[in-house]
Amino acid sequence: MLRMKKTLSYTLLVSALVLAGCSSTKLDDQAGADTGVIPTSPQDGSQTGISGIDLTASSIPGEGPANVSHIVYFDFDSYVVKPEYQSTLQSHADFLRNHTDYTVVLEGHTDDLGGREYNLALGQRRAEAVRQTLDLLGVPASRIEAVSYGMERPRVSGSTEEARAQNRRVEIRYNR
Repeated sequence: MLRMKKTLSYTLLVSALVLAGCSSTKLDDQAGADTGVIPTSPQDGSQTGISGIDLTASSIPGEGPANVSHIVYFDFDSYVVKPEYQSTLQSHADFLRNHTDYTVVLEGHTDDLGGREYNLALGQRRAEAVRQTLDLLGVPASRIEAVSYGMERPRVSGSTEEARAQNRRVEIRYNR
């Protein structure tokens, strides 16, 4: 029974990601941005070296699931939630379902490549992708807010690929 439930959850997640990728809203091309094609990995095929799991505390000390990352990282120019974040988002969904006095704000961020409007739209799509995943995992949409800061609030300053990779993220912030 548990295995069937996990399989169903995974199937729903994959379906949501496919639907999110088929969105009819096109991100406008901006100076410095690619052609609108959204690759899911760096163009040279290399790995970024980012572990993908950041075991930082939540924005409110002691809030949210313990020892679970509050950051979901994304590939360059992508808003597809990677499968490696399934267990992280499952932990957040479990916490939210069991603690109904909490809400979350999903803050979408981008690196400094591309124009301002393009990055605001991409940051919003990233936050919405995480929102859809949490929704599929049973968190009521009324308890989730998705916002974008684009490139305005970098986590790491610098123009190296490593710094930019850490800025392509959604941060999960808990509120009571």
